[in-house]
Amino acid sequence: MIEKFLNKAAGSLQPALYVVATPIGNLADITLRALAVLERADLVCAEDTRVTAQLLAAYGIQAKLMSVREHNEQQMADKVVAALSDGLIVAQVSDAGTPAVCDPGAKLAARVREAGFKVVPVVGASAVMGALSVAGVTESDFYFNGFLPPKAGERQKLLAKWAEADFPIVMFETPHRIEASLADMAAQFPERRLTLAREITKTFETFLSGRVAEIQA
Repeated sequence: MIEKFLNKAAGSLQPALYVVATPIGNLADITLRALAVLERADLVCAEDTRVTAQLLAAYGIQAKLMSVREHNEQQMADKVVAALSDGLIVAQVSDAGTPAVCDPGAKLAARVREAGFKVVPVVGASAVMGALSVAGVTESDFYFNGFLPPKAGERQKLLAKWAEADFPIVMFETPHRIEASLADMAAQFPERRLTLAREITKTFETFLSGRVAEIQA
């Protein structure tokens, strides 16, 4: 049944840039549609070809990989447009999650669309939605910030703006800065409740909920 679906999905693909979401941890979270696109793609643009090669190998997929990173995205976009002009199917992936969401991909998608070609999203796992789904948030609206500023002054200024926010805020932070960021939060809004989500879908998946001081402890 799965093989039949994959064949049907692959057969319906048209030349376009397919922006493919990949698992954020657990490889089983990849969608059947993503597998069909990656298997059929003539060219796969990857943030890190080594990481993507491991993902493809796990599913027995062989593909021509091309590195499209933040520093060369504009330059490589011209090569992607040329490939689409030749009638090829191109997929874009990042190391995990969805390209162009805190990852390279936005410039490539814009350039391809400007050139008159379709840009097609192939949706999948999302760290943001995964965290929200277990956080107990009841509001229908939320603000996604992406990564917090690495510099303390800029981070503290941003957190100050959120001290009186009456809506949920989702942000990313790196492991080596999380203690400093929590200390800044404790100074700005010690009574606000947080949910800290770590290693979502992975072996050491962790969710902590409580006031800032409780999360720090």
